[in-house]
Amino acid sequence: MLPLIVVVVIVVLIGVLFVGAYNRLVALRQNVNEAFADIDVQLKQRQDLIPNLVETVKGYAAHERGTLDEVTQARAAAASAGNVESRVAAENALSGALGRLMAVAESYPELKANQNFLQLQGELADIENKLAAARRFFNNTVGEYNASVQRFPAVLIAGAAGFQAREFFDVGADRATMSAAPPQVKFS
Repeated sequence: MLPLIVVVVIVVLIGVLFVGAYNRLVALRQNVNEAFADIDVQLKQRQDLIPNLVETVKGYAAHERGTLDEVTQARAAAASAGNVESRVAAENALSGALGRLMAVAESYPELKANQNFLQLQGELADIENKLAAARRFFNNTVGEYNASVQRFPAVLIAGAAGFQAREFFDVGADRATMSAAPPQVKFS
């Protein structure tokens, strides 16, 4: 009778261990989804700001049509991107186009002095800072989730239960080096 009790206790302990591991993976996956939703909110706010920024620049730099069209097309692509990988690529293209738009704005002193443009530029900088923080949180959450999917005993149930490693929200090598450099302040 004692060996049967020992076997039952061991089976129950293993079952509890696996249920605990499964529940932890579910919670971590939910955290990753929530963190991506936070990024999505910031990206939507940035996308909503872009038409106003383009219109303001358009009034001063009408002959810069190619840059303005590029920003508009990049915004449309970013808005329609579905999964994390396509969203990352589209947002990187949009960020590059916005950088070129800001470079165009540098060529127009009257635009740089326009109060509406300065306000929009400030809002964009604020959104970019919030977006960077949301990306860091998302990537930390993904790192924790990916590590948990690979740890024992969760690795035994992760594949069978559909838990796959998630992709990080990478800003790309070009933007990573740009964001690592401190902003330059110029007084003209």
